Amino acid sequence: RINCNIFSYDYSGYGVSSGKPSEKNLYADIDAAWQALRTRYGVSPENIILYGQSIGTVPTVDLASRYECAAVILHSPLMSGLRVAFPDTRKTYCFDAFPSIDKISKVTSPVLVIHGTEDEVIDFSHGLAMYERCPRAVEPLWVEGAGHNDIELYAQYLERLKQFISHELPNS
Repeated sequence: RINCNIFSYDYSGYGVSSGKPSEKNLYADIDAAWQALRTRYGVSPENIILYGQSIGTVPTVDLASRYECAAVILHSPLMSGLRVAFPDTRKTYCFDAFPSIDKISKVTSPVLVIHGTEDEVIDFSHGLAMYERCPRAVEPLWVEGAGHNDIELYAQYLERLKQFISHELPNS
């Protein structure tokens, strides 16, 4: 068991949120969530762990590149939109959406990267590249045989989260 509170939100156009999904709105939505935590609920940054999964890693990396927090967890992260569609892409073009690979080096908080080795949506190479570019990366969790939507079913997932949050963070 991990003793923590969870604050979750829906992106514009997803779940019960109104509006339209867009890259601009992804960033605006996480900024609004951050401001709510900080001002409305009075949570200090050293008590905030950002967790993003899949497309959710995009606004998570963006926010973490601008604000220090206790930690960041990236679950099946993508390098950029273009690199998902065209895996041989080696640089970021001006029309490339979600360029997290160019922002991860600005993240100063400890970062745990989690990725399944058999991810059929976002290739495992994305998680590996994000991990390699991260200045404060901790030991990652590469889940052998896991795909994009089943990592949580593997016992080592919760074990690694608990180790990171309960034991590694208090020492950083």
